[in-house]
Amino acid sequence: MKLVYVFSKTGRLRFVSHLDLQRFLLRALNRTDLDLAFSQGFNPHPLLSLAGALAMGYESEYEVFEVRINGDTDREAALDTMRAALPPDLYIKDVKLKPDNHPSMMSLVKMADYTISFVSGFEAVRRGAEAFANSLSVMGVRKTKSGEKEVDVRALCKGIEILECGVKARLMLTEAETLKPDLLVETMCRLGGCEIPEYRVMRNALLGFDPNGEPVPVAEL
Repeated sequence: MKLVYVFSKTGRLRFVSHLDLQRFLLRALNRTDLDLAFSQGFNPHPLLSLAGALAMGYESEYEVFEVRINGDTDREAALDTMRAALPPDLYIKDVKLKPDNHPSMMSLVKMADYTISFVSGFEAVRRGAEAFANSLSVMGVRKTKSGEKEVDVRALCKGIEILECGVKARLMLTEAETLKPDLLVETMCRLGGCEIPEYRVMRNALLGFDPNGEPVPVAEL
């Protein structure tokens, strides 16, 4: 059986890196009474994976990790034991029980929702945000492992809403097509003719597609 946990990562934990978060969760799992399934080989470890990496400095109210266990367990017991092993800044919101052959959460993620809040200077950014929202195509440069690549930033943004001091945006998040919040901010500032001001990022959801092609939170799939 797989346990799919939904959790938030806020406050001081926004400065914890993706790899450190994995190690942190593994130590927490070892403090639970779950019958964890381990990998084979020279260095066995619990079969844990996160649905999507979150950049250091970003907060999130919807992160997902899955872990495989031996046999079955009760949902409430799985929820309570994990909550007891973690600090308040990393709050377990829910857990779903899935069969072993269920697709990995990472493979199901297609998009993510973000709220980008500007500490100051948003009036200048707003002009760029409005120009971006009203454009059919806006080119930008995305950094990849193999170097820099020109992409249509607007095409990778599937929705944008301008707020009083920021924006809400739905961005692609797949291996082939990804738009990170920092490139969106850089693009809006370029269109607005302003420097990049201080801003904060909150991830609101990781989304996949249901059988009807509608975006839903991945843990619901």
